[in-house]
Amino acid sequence: MGTTPGGAPLTIVDGLRGFAAAQPHTAAVIDGDRTLGYRHLDERANRVANTLLAAGLDRGERVAVLLGNRLEYCEIAAGIAKAGMVMVPLNPRLTSAEVRYIVRHSGSRALIADDAGAPIAGESAAGLPFVLSIDGTTLGGAYEDALAGAESSDPDLPLVESDAFCIAYTSGTTGNPKGVVISHRSRALTFYMSALEWNLGIGRRSLAVAPMYHGAGFAFGYAPVHTGGTVSMLRSWSPEKCLALLERDRIQSVFLVPTHAYMLRALGDEAIASYDLSALDTIFFNAAALPGPLKAWVLDAFPQAGVHELYGSTESGIIANLRPADARRKTGSVGHPWFQTEVRVLGADGTPAAPGEPGELFSRSPYLMNGYLDNAAATEECTTGDGFVTCGDIVVRDEEGYLYIVDRKKDVIISGGVNVYPREVEEAVLSHPAVDDVAVVGIPHEKWGEQVAAAVVLAAGADLTYEELAAHVRPLLAGYKVPRELAVVPELPRNAGGKVLKRELRDRLGKPG
Repeated sequence: MGTTPGGAPLTIVDGLRGFAAAQPHTAAVIDGDRTLGYRHLDERANRVANTLLAAGLDRGERVAVLLGNRLEYCEIAAGIAKAGMVMVPLNPRLTSAEVRYIVRHSGSRALIADDAGAPIAGESAAGLPFVLSIDGTTLGGAYEDALAGAESSDPDLPLVESDAFCIAYTSGTTGNPKGVVISHRSRALTFYMSALEWNLGIGRRSLAVAPMYHGAGFAFGYAPVHTGGTVSMLRSWSPEKCLALLERDRIQSVFLVPTHAYMLRALGDEAIASYDLSALDTIFFNAAALPGPLKAWVLDAFPQAGVHELYGSTESGIIANLRPADARRKTGSVGHPWFQTEVRVLGADGTPAAPGEPGELFSRSPYLMNGYLDNAAATEECTTGDGFVTCGDIVVRDEEGYLYIVDRKKDVIISGGVNVYPREVEEAVLSHPAVDDVAVVGIPHEKWGEQVAAAVVLAAGADLTYEELAAHVRPLLAGYKVPRELAVVPELPRNAGGKVLKRELRDRLGKPG
């Protein structure tokens, strides 16, 4: 297997092993009325590993995991790693056909799932040699029985930091999802840097709100365990449940997406003030830049908390972060490149874009993926010869080096040969008091190729006509950027990470009638 330059490898189980010895009785994970201390969590992870090895699975095998946010997620992730195997996280909101595709494409030979996932995983489970079930035995053997019968000692298998820890599948908004191979090194460094940036480590209390099966949700949900903190699990999202857990467990750091902020704001300031959130000192956001009015509300509603906005992707990890000192001064920005990260902003001709000019963002860092599973062509397409990766995001860098996400390359609207960046239009639409949320897309137009269309979610009790919206945004936008169509929708379609599914909106808005 060779040696690791510089000594011991970076793996995702280093932290758990170390803190199991250093602070064995400190709470690592809290889930409702269940709490696991570090030693107990480490022991259960050992039992998971030994269960998989005893089942005849080999090092490097892929193990699919279908769970919501719950205590078991941390021990299963660590256990799979201790067995030298690779985790394949599955989204419980997928269809059975999507689960089947990922299980087959990844080559998974085992599945660990809770019984709530049985309806979508049953067909896939039937073809696997080893399946464990939590909260029932619909899919396979009882998880707790398996752990009770397994050895509690650490298998202590040698791990290589460049080897895969997990294969995370993209949302598949442009076709079948691609398997992003993420190394131990990438994740371990992400955990350490996240603890440094967002206060997740020793003695700190964090809340796992975003789904653990999503890249960012796992990174920020497991980072506290890796770095000696305590993470509480929010089983399912509701703004009231979130606030109640923030109060109950005296949470200090929480990761949210803009959708969460919208729903918290909808409760009203009086409802939020009824909870004791005095321990909360760090809030960090991802998925999309916070719209100006929403960010202003967050800063005013949680004045005791430092608010960060970060940006990244499954393929590239965390790329940039806007820190609290610049939160009001640089609204709309995702800040400077993150720790150990280099970026390039290139124009359409491949040369560096000048400050203020849109360009495609490329980044290089220790957090980059190993590549797409069994898809060398796709990996090569997004990677430069010197190791920079792009996910097709268009950005602007200002004179001070701050980055602003303009849009996804594929979401840019070309109307009459002119580029329209939806993000700019969305900011203008959001400044109307009747609008609570918005997504702007291009839909087919016979003369112009594409025309600008806006789907909006209205504030409670509000009304809005197209004429009223157009009159509001005309002073803010060039004429060709003004939406030509308005659709009022109850909610915007989003994926697990909180990103709007614009392809779905384009299909919906582009159909006649």
